[in-house]
Parts: sequence; C-alpha cells; structure tokens
Amino acid sequence: MWSWSKLSAVQWEDAWSERIAGNPRAVIESLKGGKTIRITVYCETEDDAKTLKDYFGGRVREIKTEDWMVTQNQYCCHELKIRDRLIIAGTVDDEQLNEVRGRYPGRVVLAIPAEMAFGTGDHATTSTCLRMLHDFARAHRQETWTMTDIGCGTAVLALAASALGAAHATAFDFDPQAIEVAQRNIQRNAGLLHGEIDLFQADVFEWVPTPDQTGDLVVANLFSTILQKAFPSIIRAMKPGASLIVSGILRTQWEETQIAGEQYGLRFDHVVTRGKWTTARGYMK
Repeated sequence: MWSWSKLSAVQWEDAWSERIAGNPRAVIESLKGGKTIRITVYCETEDDAKTLKDYFGGRVREIKTEDWMVTQNQYCCHELKIRDRLIIAGTVDDEQLNEVRGRYPGRVVLAIPAEMAFGTGDHATTSTCLRMLHDFARAHRQETWTMTDIGCGTAVLALAASALGAAHATAFDFDPQAIEVAQRNIQRNAGLLHGEIDLFQADVFEWVPTPDQTGDLVVANLFSTILQKAFPSIIRAMKPGASLIVSGILRTQWEETQIAGEQYGLRFDHVVTRGKWTTARGYMK
C-alpha cells in the first residue's frame, strides 16, 4: 500500500473535507499548534499516489505494515437515501449494487464511488442539493425539463437529474481530474439515464452558455467566494422561469452571498442550513 500526504493551513480544512467526503481512504488530522492539518490518502498503487502528488504536491511513501486489500474489504457499501426515489451507492461492485437494488425496489440506484473529486453525495452541500433536485423533478415530472450543473465534480447532480427525468443535462468543471471522474461515473450509470449529459471542462468566469446548455434547473455547488463573483455567468445559464440551487456556502457567508445574488435580480425562497453549510433555492425576480 502507498500513501499520499500534504500539509495545509487549517483555514482550508473545509475545502479538503468537501473534496474527500465519503472517501474511506482519506484522513484529515490536525497537527500540534492547531494551525496546520495533514491530508492523507491511502492508495493501492504507487502510480495512484504519484498522480495525487503531481496534481496537489505533497509527498508519497510506501506503507508496509498493513494489507490494503484487507482494509478495503472492511468497508461496507455506503448508501445515501434521497427521499423515496434515489439511492447513491458508494460502490461499483455488481453484487453489492444488486443487493442494494433488492432492498430498495422501485428506486434509482446510482453507483458513485469515492474518488478525489467533489461530490460523492455525502457532504451536506451535495446531499441537500440532491434533495432539492429531487423535489424539482417531482414537481415537473409531467413536463420536459433540462438541467445545468456548474462545478459538477463527480457529476452526481447531473446524473441524478438525468436519472430522475431530465431530458438533457449540461455539466462542467474547472478541474480536469473531476472531468475524468465524472466521465467514468456517466459511463457506469449510462443505463439509468433518460437523456444525454454534455460534459466538458470550463472556467465558470469565461464560460458563455449556448442555448442548449441553459437549464430549467441550474445548480451551482461552489465555494461562496467563487459563487458571489460567478452570479452573472450562472444567471446566463438560467432559462426564463428557471429555478436555481446554490450551495457550498458557509453559514457565516450566506448573508453576503444572498446580497450578492439579489444585486443581480435573484430571490431566494428556500434556505436550508445543515451544520456549517447553507444551500438555497432561488429564481430570477
């Protein structure tokens, strides 16, 4: 077994917590003095660990005292239940997936394993987005609707939208590694999708949506500092009458984020706070 590790200032702990949420191979520990954290990810191969080092810096070392495969087998198949319609399963094992489907007949079961990209579904921001997305899909089940996922990470939100009835979904992220993970997730869940998912790499500040990339539902799960500056681009992605879901917002930063959105004509009619994170549903006034 190999490990990749990196030291980071404690102020970035929330960012790293979001990135590795639900990954049983990852650990964050606070170091003496309280100003620094260490992020460690245990990998099956040296190449996997070196990939993380190439992308994030840090260091790689071999772990000889533990059988990684035995450790992996100790973890059960994680499940996230979204209302009465959707299950996010943290496995790609066919036997485990069939077992989950057997326990939840009639529900859509998406396979989204933990990888180094945002959005396994576990984190409060993503899971709340999923619940709001589910409620939108249920309210529009007799209609044709589209969805745009800005900062898609693993593409779990675009996948959920397509599985719940979206005729088309657009999904993009600035992180090339996230796009690779998202592509794998789209391929492994292809049989559950109602419509095509248009996946690509882009910078939200430079992206100009084409007409077929706009959505009846737009979801932007971004850090609040990015979100506040990206509202003009996000609004361009909204079709007339569209709904917007924003998340990735620390509770302490919600008020300034709300004000920033309202300056561009947005109004927020449903706000959910879970722990330190806030998610909100809005629309253009």
